[in-house]
Parts: sequence; C-alpha cells; structure tokens
Amino acid sequence: MSNPYFTFKQFTIWHNKCAMKVGTDGVLLGTWANVAEANSILDIGTGTGMIALIAAQRNPKARITGVDIDSSASIQATENVLNSPWKERIHIIQEDIKKFHPAILFDSILCNPPYFRNSLKCPDRQRSVARHTDNLSPEELLKSVQTLMTNSGEFSIIIPSCDYKLLESLAFIHSLYTVRRTFVHTIAGSTPKRVLLSFKKKNIPTIDTHLTIGCDKNNYSEEFKTLVKDFYL
Repeated sequence: MSNPYFTFKQFTIWHNKCAMKVGTDGVLLGTWANVAEANSILDIGTGTGMIALIAAQRNPKARITGVDIDSSASIQATENVLNSPWKERIHIIQEDIKKFHPAILFDSILCNPPYFRNSLKCPDRQRSVARHTDNLSPEELLKSVQTLMTNSGEFSIIIPSCDYKLLESLAFIHSLYTVRRTFVHTIAGSTPKRVLLSFKKKNIPTIDTHLTIGCDKNNYSEEFKTLVKDFYL
C-alpha cells in the first residue's frame, strides 16, 4: 500500500482521498511556473492542493485559489491547506472551471491537466475524471484561461511532449502565445516525456530550455535539485 501522505520541507500533502497522487509533474509545474510577482494565483484542477501550496511558499503575498470539480479532492485540498502555514491566503473551491465566475482576474494561472485523451479509461470513475479530457477539453481550458487571466498574466502548464504543438496551436487561436518552453528529460540523453509551457496574451519571442531530472536512474541532476531544493526533504 502506498504512503497516504507526502512530506515537503514546510508542509505535508495527504492524498489518500484523491484519484491522482503527489507526483513529479505537479512539483515541476509548481516550482517552474512564474508566480513570484503575482498578486492573485489560480490553480485549475487543484487535486490535493499541492501546487497551490507550492505557490504560496514561493510567493509570500499572493492570494491563491484552487478549483477542482471533484468533491473528494476539494475536501482533501482544504484539509491540506488548513494544516499548512498559509491557510489564510489559500481558498479551495469545488466547481467546474467552465462555470467558475470569480470577482477578480488572476495574474498567474497554473494547471496540471488531464491526460490520456485517446487511451482506455480506467474503471475507477474518480481517477478517470482526473486523468481524461472528456470533462475539460484543451479548448475549454484555454477559453477559461483567456477569460480568467489579467492582460499581463501568465498561464503555465505541463503536458506530454507529444501534445505540446497541438496545444500551442489551440492557444494561438485563443490569443495566448508561448513565452517559455522547457523540455523535461527523465535522464540525460533521453527523449523528453513532458513539456512545461507558459503563455501570455502578448506575442513575444519564446525562450526554449531543457531540464533533466536524473543524471542516471539513481541520482537527481544538479539542475533538478536546485529547482526543488526549497521543497524536497
């Protein structure tokens, strides 16, 4: 049986009620995204609330909202937030992002989205909702981001490398333009499995970089350790 919680340096994430557990993708997105200057941050599909909590640790002034359609995830995220040092600055809401109409717009929006659009659905409905795009298509996500983000804001996402060109094309249709693109390699020399992307409403040149998680199968790379040093024990 897997551990029902994951301990970071400044907070603990319980994930026994959530379909999707703490994983490297969420940690990568939370530590890579540009949140330092944001006054308001939105985490779409917050799950356990981990990304919202990482954002709170990185930005000591921002007000953060985590939205998730799943009731169990929303309850667990709320519990994790209430047990954190930043419970006064993070608000968890159970809502379909397509129906979410907040009183403010957000300077930074993050999303670790559903994957596996064309794969077989797993029999567990909660996990299936968390992993598949039937409930939130890329087009619906991008439309929501365009509506919810300030004109100077930034939207950050992590997706499989095979999907990034399609997402960028769809984002362009919604007047969202790639400003940062980081290809994530599991080990040195491997084909990238994930891509971290950031979008703005202003069309400026894209900065391309690469990130390697492990220098081999047993050791993290120095660049990955630097990225997560404030979070991993």
